[in-house]
Amino acid sequence: MRSNYYAQLSPHFSVLSAHQMAEIHSASLEILWRTGSRIYCQEALELLKRAGADVSDGTLVRIPPHLVEWALRAAPSRVVLANRNGERVIFLEDHKTYYGTGSDCPNILDHTTGERRLFLKKDIEQGARLCDALMNIDFVMSMGLASDVPVRTSDRHQFEAMLLNTVKPIVFTAHDLDGTRDIVDMAAAAVGSLEELRRNPTVVLYAEPTTPLVHTRESVEKLLFMAENNLPVLYAPGMLRGGTAPVTLAACLALANAESLTGLLMAQLKREGTPVVLGGGALVMDMRTMVSSYGAPELQLAGAALADMAHYYGLPRFSSAGASDSKAADQQAMIEGTMSVLIQALSGANLVHDVGFLESGLTGSFEMVVAFDEVIAMVKQIVKGVEISNEGLALEVIHKVGPGGSFIAEAHTARHFREIWFPRLLDRQNYDAWVMTGRQTMSDRLRQRVEEILATHSPPPLSPLAQARIRSIVQSADARLGR
Repeated sequence: MRSNYYAQLSPHFSVLSAHQMAEIHSASLEILWRTGSRIYCQEALELLKRAGADVSDGTLVRIPPHLVEWALRAAPSRVVLANRNGERVIFLEDHKTYYGTGSDCPNILDHTTGERRLFLKKDIEQGARLCDALMNIDFVMSMGLASDVPVRTSDRHQFEAMLLNTVKPIVFTAHDLDGTRDIVDMAAAAVGSLEELRRNPTVVLYAEPTTPLVHTRESVEKLLFMAENNLPVLYAPGMLRGGTAPVTLAACLALANAESLTGLLMAQLKREGTPVVLGGGALVMDMRTMVSSYGAPELQLAGAALADMAHYYGLPRFSSAGASDSKAADQQAMIEGTMSVLIQALSGANLVHDVGFLESGLTGSFEMVVAFDEVIAMVKQIVKGVEISNEGLALEVIHKVGPGGSFIAEAHTARHFREIWFPRLLDRQNYDAWVMTGRQTMSDRLRQRVEEILATHSPPPLSPLAQARIRSIVQSADARLGR
């Protein structure tokens, strides 16, 4: 009799060996100590100088290796996000992967007309509702830049549009420290208080340095504010290989890692134990067009390698997938987006954004988001692995049925057939049935699914008091800053 053991290993891969990860870490430390970084935030300069960094020429900071090593020990290895109902739903640790949209596209591919046009605030509202309904979209970013609101307060308007239209965790961008304060106030109003937001954070700030090795006042002030409030922040350099960063992948990885580690250190110096998600994207600049490619295989290789570095440090990792350089939600978009979703899941990246991006991050598409909700479900089915147990092996059932038998009437089949994934949008009919049901293409089904969700789905509303408080914060910012 076999013992009732259990073993289930999720499939994943590594791009870098342990030796290579150690080499990239050493190279990053060398960059930070020998070359240094320009940091344009006075508070950060004072924190770094007091901790033992070398500050010269006003803003040039050289960071000794021991400070980075301290920050790596101080940062929590696990970051947990809640939805606005207080349920803890995202656990950024190990090889757990969660997917969401990106932010700040100037354009949207209108699903009703097929035309590319500027994003409006109502599009961000609809995008949040769409994501709220999709099972495999785990968090929300704004997708677009609202063109019909005051520019200086557009970050508040975009956050309001998301907050009122989804219960899911939100990754937000903000123009500056003032915008970050307002957005945190809105998030606190939605859950009841700042103390509750700190206890069960529903938001993550997206901030980034300017490659190579520049940390602007606005980015660092936002980072330090989140650290002061013990709220999660991701610090994600975005670079162009051969443009703002070296063209070779190893050098690009070392530079991206160095910039991300600088953000980690500044956050820990402000408040030890601040939850930080390491980031970094190494976009390829296509030298024929000078366009930064979101569909390049090298981008996914770099993302997987930086995931290796995050695992090496035992810290969460931010990445991107589900995006394309195509101008439409077409075959190219599906090829590039699907490859990226699978690679980032296999690499064990934790917080994966940009689902639904087209045109190298310049256009968002609701149809792409719906399509990749389905793709992500398929990928999750692959990476969950294989259960090896008495129930999984089913030797007694095989013995009972015997040679030439059938398993369809067995209780074991009834217990487990729902473990096989059934698509919502992909077509598995035979040809005659497909013809009889209208010969619909995938494009037809995507458009109909978007329209169905927008016509029928709304998240549970916030209380009238919370809604009023959120709107008053936005209106106050508009009155204060105008256009």
